[in-house]
Amino acid sequence: MEFKICTLGELLVEFLAKEHNQRFDKTGEFIGPYPSGAPAIFADQVAKLGFRVVFFSCVGKDSFGKMCINRLKQDGVIIDGIISRSRANTGSAFVSYQDYNERDFIFNIPNSACGLLSFNHIDEKLLKDCTHLHVMGSSLYSFRAIDAMRKALDIIKNKGGTISFDPNLRKEMFNIQEMEQSFGYIMEYTDIFLPSENEVCYFAQNDESEQQTMSTLLNNGIKHIVVKGGAKGANYYGLDEKNCLKMIHVDGFNVDVVDPTGAGDCFSATFVSLLLAGYCIETALKFANVSGALAVTKRGPMEGTSSLVEIQQFLSQHTMV
Repeated sequence: MEFKICTLGELLVEFLAKEHNQRFDKTGEFIGPYPSGAPAIFADQVAKLGFRVVFFSCVGKDSFGKMCINRLKQDGVIIDGIISRSRANTGSAFVSYQDYNERDFIFNIPNSACGLLSFNHIDEKLLKDCTHLHVMGSSLYSFRAIDAMRKALDIIKNKGGTISFDPNLRKEMFNIQEMEQSFGYIMEYTDIFLPSENEVCYFAQNDESEQQTMSTLLNNGIKHIVVKGGAKGANYYGLDEKNCLKMIHVDGFNVDVVDPTGAGDCFSATFVSLLLAGYCIETALKFANVSGALAVTKRGPMEGTSSLVEIQQFLSQHTMV
């Protein structure tokens, strides 16, 4: 099936704390810079799988911006939607790990070149043959970025295209009021919803179970929901022909974790791409689990993106948890 994906948002460089439990308020060593940004990782993974993807963002006219653009271009992302700005610097993130599930970030996004992404940057000509838009919650960091997202969403939806949404919540971003306000709007148009298991409660009503929350969301119009559980695997929720809730679980893989950043983005990119390409749910989930597993084995948020051949090679050598 022929399709083309677009996504938009932050493209930045990331610096990783060299030691675990390294504090930001004390002098320490960092490793980097690495190309990063959740939608950029998503786009890179789509391209590595061999599918067409266009990415909209802004970077500074500096070495960091050049490095990020070159990396995406090298991996096959259509970079015509990335604008280099001379009056702003490329965004950045500093990351310190406590353990696999706990990370602290310092982001410079809204006040960087990323923060300049706006309605006017979304070139309709680049969206002419796009059939799917992927939205990252982390990319909704300003009213300008939200306006850009809405423009892309309207164009895609008006052509009969589909929307996927990954909340990608970060505790450092909970104070961005625009982000929370935009979630309800996006959920109205979402076809594929991709929360992590820790994010489900954010969308639940009162003390709902995961299944009750999924049932409510599906009845509100979402067609596919995948709850990402890392090494534990993933749960798929949909409605069968009788409008009854169906759930499919596919186990994950145990691997040595080097750097978990970007794993969820790689998972989402793989699942969405393969679903659009006509793969069955179980296969799309299995390949997405492998994609996420491979992502955590490399240091750097974008260094673990993988091709279909690499995913198939991994499957031939490993069994699920």
